[in-house]
Formats: sequence, C-alpha cells, structure tokens
Amino acid sequence: MRVTVCELPSQPANLAPAWHSLCEHSRQAQPDLLVLPEFAFVEPLWEAERFDPQRWDDAVAQTDAWMQRLPELGVACVVGARPVTDGGRPFNEGFAWTPQRGYQRLRRKFYLPDEPGGWEARWFDRGDATFPPLDIADHSMAINICTELWALDTFASYAQQGVQAIITPRATARATVEKWLAMGTVAAARAGAFSLSSNRVDEHGTYGGAGWVIDPDGALLARTTAQAPFCTVDIDLSAAQQARHTYPRYVFEAQ
Repeated sequence: MRVTVCELPSQPANLAPAWHSLCEHSRQAQPDLLVLPEFAFVEPLWEAERFDPQRWDDAVAQTDAWMQRLPELGVACVVGARPVTDGGRPFNEGFAWTPQRGYQRLRRKFYLPDEPGGWEARWFDRGDATFPPLDIADHSMAINICTELWALDTFASYAQQGVQAIITPRATARATVEKWLAMGTVAAARAGAFSLSSNRVDEHGTYGGAGWVIDPDGALLARTTAQAPFCTVDIDLSAAQQARHTYPRYVFEAQ
C-alpha cells in the first residue's frame, strides 16, 4: 500500500496554495491512502475558551464545502477528522472518504483536553468510548484522533484484533513533536501496526507539523518537514500480521 502523510497550514487563509501543492503531489504519487490533519479545513476553534454556536456552524459549513473538493486529490482513500453536528450536539468525527463509497463515519473523539489553548471539552461532546478495528481502504485499521494516541490500552486490543495501521490526525505543537513521535513509536511497536499521522502547522509553533509513517517495529520511515510537507511511502501491510507474532507482542498474546 502506498500512503501519504502531510502537514497543512493551520490558518484557512493559507490553505489554498498548500492544497494545490498537495493535489499535485498526490496526483503524481498516486497513494492508496492519504491522511489529513485534525480539522484540516477550519480554524482551531478549541483555542477559544467559550463555545460559540455561530463559529461552530460556520466551521461545519466550511468543512462541508471542502469535502466536495476531495476528488481533486485523485486518491483512493482519504482519512481525517472534522466537525459534525448530530442531534444538535457537536462532535469531532473521524472519517474516511473514497470515490466509490463517498463519506464513511469512522468514530468520534472521546478523550478531550480542557485547558488553555485546548478547550476541546467545551467545543465537542464526547464521542465513542470504544476503539474498534475499522474497514479503511479495504484493510483493518483504527483511528485514534490526536490526544487519543495516548490511550495506551487501545494498542493491546489492536494487536489482538489484527489492526494493520493506526491513523492519527493531529493538531499538536512544535515544542511537543518529539514526545508525539515517541508515542507514535510506542503505538506501532506495541500494536504491531503501522502508525500514520498528519498534523497542522503554523509559523508560531502552536502547531508543529511532523507528519509521520512508523513501521510495526518502531522504525521511522518518513517524517514531513517545512521543506517537504508531504511524504509518500510504500508500506507492506503484511508486516503487521507478522509483527503480531514477534517480540514484544507474542509475550502478551500468549497470556
């Protein structure tokens, strides 16, 4: 499978030229799967302490408009996380999109920060407490949205259930990049799965880029930078199946 991870500008006003470049990259690279950052198409609402219904509705509408442009990428499958309103309640929803199936809801973010700069618990209702294997691009994958990558208990379950890749749309700071990379490595090595992540980025470091592809043994295969904001690599998903029977996964499997 060929996968693309990226870093995209956090401010929507700067998104158009980056989107054009991403489309050019993806049409040339022809990935089977492209991962977008968390809430890739809208401003970081969670930076405001108080929920604003109008800003939320605008973000949903803006995302709806951008979703109509996903075919421009020319890829087989796009995965990300976006704002949705369901029954009057706001959620952070992981999704997959393919030309054949259209929009597919994956699961909604459950673990929500509540602190300065990250008032997510005030902007989103809690979503799905479960983290099941999902049919994404015709393979068994999972989505842990940003903070949910720290849900360590999910990795053992993924190993037992044969998840081949853990996808993590992010909105994380430059100062914490190495910490997040370390967690992506732990996720991959414990689950015996590929870790795929894309991130927002800005010039101030509030969002720090560094999308990644990490293999099931924890080796970093690709990492985006300001100079190379899009990375496409070929991964062999059968390596995840083999990894489940090697150290340290088999030790826990035998219990």
